[in-house]
Amino acid sequence: MQRNLVRCFVRSKAPLLNGSVKQVRHIAFSTRLRKDFNFPTPPDDMPRSGGISSMMRLPIQRNAQGLDVCFVGIPMDSGASNRSGTRLGPRQIRAESCLLRPYNTATGAAPFESLMVADIGDIPINTYSLAKTVDIIHKHIGAIAELGCKPLVLGGDHTITYPILQGIKDKHGPVGLVHVDAHSDTNDLMFGERVTHGTPFRRAVEEGLLDCKRVVQIGLRGPGYTENDYDWPEKQGFKLVMAHECWHKSLEPLMAEVRQQMGNGPVYISFDIDGLDPAFAPGTGTPEIGGLTVMQGLEIVRGCRGMNIVGGDLVEVSPPYDTTGTTALTGANLLFEMLCVLPGVHYSS
Repeated sequence: MQRNLVRCFVRSKAPLLNGSVKQVRHIAFSTRLRKDFNFPTPPDDMPRSGGISSMMRLPIQRNAQGLDVCFVGIPMDSGASNRSGTRLGPRQIRAESCLLRPYNTATGAAPFESLMVADIGDIPINTYSLAKTVDIIHKHIGAIAELGCKPLVLGGDHTITYPILQGIKDKHGPVGLVHVDAHSDTNDLMFGERVTHGTPFRRAVEEGLLDCKRVVQIGLRGPGYTENDYDWPEKQGFKLVMAHECWHKSLEPLMAEVRQQMGNGPVYISFDIDGLDPAFAPGTGTPEIGGLTVMQGLEIVRGCRGMNIVGGDLVEVSPPYDTTGTTALTGANLLFEMLCVLPGVHYSS
């Protein structure tokens, strides 16, 4: 006999050491099964302008133990080639995320009624050594993935994706990649250095971190150094989508093709905020005109629903170049959208 499933949502408050409360939702899927999920602090309990600045006002914990998903920051910009400031990105993204609400009214996704999610703070990088920072990130992301937790990373310049993919490979093997960016980031060297924010995907290919037939780069644009700038990624089998090919159109048909390309294998999302036009996201280090709209960015991330997503990042937010906070707010929303397309998220009918 088939059991009738009942879903009920009851908010309770668990006391924290500081006397405040931790928001927990009790989700009953049947009379025999109940699970408690973390839930963002409601504005009626603490004004949006108050409280600890965690991602989406979620509970903070020291590690990824017991989590399905974690938000984790990497406050670094030592791999940047032009304007710095992305070391301040995670902090500003968290601050602006206080405006986000837990339910996705556009798609029906209810991630906090489906998955255990928390903010586990920042990875303690070495501000003075990029080589040591790469090792630190690799070890931390590997430990998160080993616990069965999916990391959603607040960057930080794009250098961080290289060691993140190292840590992801330790658990999942080579992954497919949905990469949104104005730049391919497949340079071999920059100023003679192999590890920079312009080289992560060259290093990732060399180390077998990517399944190259399942890589797509969307939003590429800007003046180049030669007519052959994109030859190397094309030779690896990457699918390249130039920004001008996206002008004045919906990207839903493109994402249908991408879902076919990715298949059932593990997929990582890397979203450089400079993939968007600087009219929408001026707070970044290497802006290029003629980019994607915010709506197209949403279509790309929402189009990843159904893929086997194992993690993602939002990089290159540089708060000093956008004092309004709009770029960081956009980044926070895109991270929420990534959370909404992870496997296991419940969608309302």
